[in-house]
Amino acid sequence: MIVLKAAQEKFLAALQAVSGIVERRHTLPILANVLIRKSGGAIEFTTSDLEIQVRTNAELGGDSGNFATTVGARKLIDILRSLPPDQTVTLSSTQTKLTLAGGKSRFTLQTMPADDFPLVQESADFGPMFSVPQKTLKNLIGQVHFAMAVHDIRYYLNGILFVAEGKTLTLVATDGHRLGLAQATLDAEIPKQEVILPRKTVLELSKLLAETDDPLTIDILSNQVRFRFGNVELVSKVVDGKFPDYNRVIPQGHSKMFVLDRGELLSALQRAAILSNEKFRGVRLVLADGELKIICTNSEQEEAEEQLEVDYRGDALDIGFNITYLLDVLQNTGSEKVALAFGDANSSALVTMPGRDDYKYVVMPMRI
Repeated sequence: MIVLKAAQEKFLAALQAVSGIVERRHTLPILANVLIRKSGGAIEFTTSDLEIQVRTNAELGGDSGNFATTVGARKLIDILRSLPPDQTVTLSSTQTKLTLAGGKSRFTLQTMPADDFPLVQESADFGPMFSVPQKTLKNLIGQVHFAMAVHDIRYYLNGILFVAEGKTLTLVATDGHRLGLAQATLDAEIPKQEVILPRKTVLELSKLLAETDDPLTIDILSNQVRFRFGNVELVSKVVDGKFPDYNRVIPQGHSKMFVLDRGELLSALQRAAILSNEKFRGVRLVLADGELKIICTNSEQEEAEEQLEVDYRGDALDIGFNITYLLDVLQNTGSEKVALAFGDANSSALVTMPGRDDYKYVVMPMRI
């Protein structure tokens, strides 16, 4: 049976939409495969890692009829990438094998039964559905994802808190040293729904979502969330845990405030970081009337000092931070200007965008 016959780029695009979650090595070998299911003229590709499931469908020609099998996802993608984009490729089935042919190339691949593929058990009872433009969620993720913890024993920090309430969608990420919060307005009011999306789901969404106004529909349940956009459907389990009360972490009433050009501050920090201690990554910010000094030193007694003019009049301040945490926020925030607010040398700092209250970034100080 000819399963499909299409241009290499069309076949590859469909596979790449679902292959991001596939691990090359897995305790269950079949999870390294993609499930290919043909029904009439339409073909559906599904991958799973038991926590996340991604599905897409496409019209890729071939014989009509019903057919299902699984085959190594990465091998298939590697082969397709090695073929010219405009070449027509054919995928055909014989017994327990699939044959991929294109031009004068031919590859025979071993398959595993479709019935053995472990699909994520999808809930039949999702909560109220709502939608946002794809670029809205992509931008929200981009503004906070770097603040997620990585392999933290507090497993609920290894992801993003996703809160939809009223007409507001809020994403919050924290690793205990810094916190990022970004918000967007929804078209319709919805009852409060709150889940923690796993890190892998967040990163996969940020890759799959496009910078377009095309709609993304979201269904939330207590243990599962489903995203549907374009021809893609992503279903993910959620993290079972209690996220910290982020409102208590965001400082209020900091008196030492000023606004800076984001690019200028980013460049100065990047230059100073060259001489920062590789292990501790510390930077001192020394604030005085009209100026901000950025100072980095390392274990070899080398020192970098940058000086920026700031519109500030008030008490002096000498405070230390992990320079990576400051670079992260400046590299992922699209605004031209940033506002910095400080309390004292032992208080966390607040980074915002002037004139906007839909973004907040909190970073804890460090002793230097």
